[in-house]
Amino acid sequence: MERIAVAEEKGGADGSADREAALAAALAACMLDEDAESGNGMRGKLAVEAERKEAGEVDADNFDISEELNKCYTRLTEKGDNTAEARASKILHGLGFTVPRKDGISGAQRFSLNNTTQSFSGGWRMRISLARALFIEPTCLLLDEPTNHLDLRAVIWLEEYLMRWKKTLLVVSHDRDFLNSVSTDIIHLHDQKLSQYRGSFESFEEMYEQRRREANKAFDKYEKSIKQAKAAKKGQAKSKQADIKALAAKDAEKKGQKKGNKGMMMEDDDDNRGEGDAPRKWNDYQVEFHFPTPSELPPPLIGLSDCCFKYPKLEGFALDNLNLGIDMGTRVGIIGPNGAGKSTLMNLLAGDLEPTSGDSRRSHKLRIGRYSQHFVDVLAMDENPVQYLLRKYLREDGGSYKPEEIRSKLGKFGLPGHNHLTPIVKLSGGQKARVVFTAIQLSNAHILLMDEPTNHLDMQSIDALGDALDKFEGGVVLITHDAHICSKVLDAETSEIWVVDEGAVVKFDGDFAEYRRQLVSEIAQELDEVDGMGM
Repeated sequence: MERIAVAEEKGGADGSADREAALAAALAACMLDEDAESGNGMRGKLAVEAERKEAGEVDADNFDISEELNKCYTRLTEKGDNTAEARASKILHGLGFTVPRKDGISGAQRFSLNNTTQSFSGGWRMRISLARALFIEPTCLLLDEPTNHLDLRAVIWLEEYLMRWKKTLLVVSHDRDFLNSVSTDIIHLHDQKLSQYRGSFESFEEMYEQRRREANKAFDKYEKSIKQAKAAKKGQAKSKQADIKALAAKDAEKKGQKKGNKGMMMEDDDDNRGEGDAPRKWNDYQVEFHFPTPSELPPPLIGLSDCCFKYPKLEGFALDNLNLGIDMGTRVGIIGPNGAGKSTLMNLLAGDLEPTSGDSRRSHKLRIGRYSQHFVDVLAMDENPVQYLLRKYLREDGGSYKPEEIRSKLGKFGLPGHNHLTPIVKLSGGQKARVVFTAIQLSNAHILLMDEPTNHLDMQSIDALGDALDKFEGGVVLITHDAHICSKVLDAETSEIWVVDEGAVVKFDGDFAEYRRQLVSEIAQELDEVDGMGM
């Protein structure tokens, strides 16, 4: 069985992105009907020759795999697949890579199909690895958090692509909508046990909730029966104890001795019999995200008027004619391809960047709660979470928090108690994220700017975050690839969708559900073309 695993991040080699994906496909085709394990197949030949070269048995000048690779491409063509690079390009484009332009490598050209793999960051190399795996179409495809480094459009593209996948797929993901679309079965790890559920993720949730209710009902019934049994035994024991005391007194009189009585009541071992089979309370992992109601401020809280922005050393990238505002109660989703300028726009709103031209204004009493993809830059790595938060934040009345109050807040955001006093530098990405969310709560912000806040969170925490943002009475600006949290926070009545692309920020005429439907329709047409190429 051929198996391909795609982890969260993969290192890069030299060579253009589409050529790498097509090359992988060619090698896979060459290995068909050949005994690779014995060394008779193409993989075996190349591996043996490489080992001989390294050992000095083969002259380096005579070691040229290009001839063998050309044979691979010949084999690929003979098998009827003469669209290899075109299909690879389609897949890479679906995952966010741009089609090369003639005006030089700049702006979005940083993600061009013609760039070498080594020029890309880890997240983009992961996309190349993912494209390679999709192209090869292995018997079993293993994906570990494949949506983490993708923008919303690329996530929906991958979702639609995998819905057409005809082979075995095993995926680990915290993206609820993604799982609901691509899964036929759910394997759930709970209480150190694996359970398999048939159906979509939505079906799993219904079955899981029913199982949880039944388990807790059985546990409550069992607990009630135990209490009743203990009460009955206690009554019987008291009666029996009185009789024993009387007999002991008579015996002491006969012997002329007075013996102390030690109670003589002993718990029956029946209560502990079969403890392993006894019903147990269903212990669910629980977190509670909450952002306090901010004080009222008159509008506008944030305003950008006729603003433009350019990075001094990055040609070809600019955000032009920005006329945007954020007030209390505003709900904005910023959507667009990676590299289009979503995070740059967020930095302009936060005041971390100043416009190259135009007018940028903020209320002088405004407090902003900021979650960025580079949140580690704001944390003091040498302090533990409690020290850091005690130093940074005071109560509304100016008083100091108590350490136990800070620990309570950290616990509600899902940071385990034993990590409260651990130096932040030793915490995982998800644990650091919970420290940041606690800091945002303590800041009593009027506006929350959230740039990919779900990347380091589990599904329960994402649900809790979505609920907290939905209930928050201040303004929310959200960049995320998670369609579920978008649907929860960006309701049809009050939200706006800002689409960032080609240097412009355009307000979409509709809600998030409409925008998503439009994307799905466009992507379906693209995938029909890929299917026509012989996917």
